[in-house]
Amino acid sequence: MRRTLLFAALVGLILASLAIGAASLTEGGAWLLMISRFPRTAAALLAGAGLALAGVVVQQAVRNRLVEPALTGSPEAGMLGLLAITLIAPGIPVAAKMLVASGAALVGMAGFLALADRVPRQDPMLLPIVGLVYGGILGAAATWIAWSTDLMQYLGIWWLGEFSGVMLGRYEWLWAVAALAGLLYVVADRITILGLGETQARSLGLDYAKTRALGLIIVSVLTALVLVTVGAFPFVGLVAPNLVSRWRGDNLRANLPLVAVLGGALVLAADVIGRVIRYPFEIPAATVFAVFGAGAFLWLLHARPARPTEQSDG
Repeated sequence: MRRTLLFAALVGLILASLAIGAASLTEGGAWLLMISRFPRTAAALLAGAGLALAGVVVQQAVRNRLVEPALTGSPEAGMLGLLAITLIAPGIPVAAKMLVASGAALVGMAGFLALADRVPRQDPMLLPIVGLVYGGILGAAATWIAWSTDLMQYLGIWWLGEFSGVMLGRYEWLWAVAALAGLLYVVADRITILGLGETQARSLGLDYAKTRALGLIIVSVLTALVLVTVGAFPFVGLVAPNLVSRWRGDNLRANLPLVAVLGGALVLAADVIGRVIRYPFEIPAATVFAVFGAGAFLWLLHARPARPTEQSDG
């Protein structure tokens, strides 16, 4: 029943996204749908799905459900990489920018993991706080470089995730999210074992280091894809995996499709809400989602653990 409602809500959001906009469909017709509305809708779905899946992997890697990519410093590290490549080679193709951003995000993630290995695990809130401070330091460095080089407006585009500039020809790299989602589904059982911790994972025959490295590479690429294409989004990788886990339990392979669908639906909903609150003006989807995500985060901190009956499909 809940799954049916989720997919029904997704269909409704897609139709609303295609129908809502400053320009009327009676004026633009099929051309407007193909050039703007379809790409924008697809970009929101793919970005949300990618960030939600990245959140699943990060939570398994650090064994903490309150951590997500936005709390690991990887978006800020990706921005540092983008600033560096913009200053060195401003005319470089988008594919090269994504490669540099992915590498920088991976380095930033490695720094967070080095810190995570030294953080006591008794208090689950401590690690997200460390990630917040770590990301703040990297973000401050990015801001200083952008200010010094007169690139603050350029940096602001990456800080604020929104879809108003998405058009045909300017979002297609996000389809790589689908390929990475397929790869994650193939290695889902290994990612699940990864969440048991290094000792137990090795005792079960898992190559812990390689599996962790593969997972973090996927997270870095997903983060860079979204960052370069539409900007940074907070809380998506935190909210979607936790909601699905409370609903369905911890069967990662079974949950991955639902996590992706829910992440995409939540981001698309934020985009649609941002378009209608002050129509015909827009509020960035990342701003809308940040408000919802902050409330969801507080709820997760205080909510009771889900009972087995609450994890069923009913």
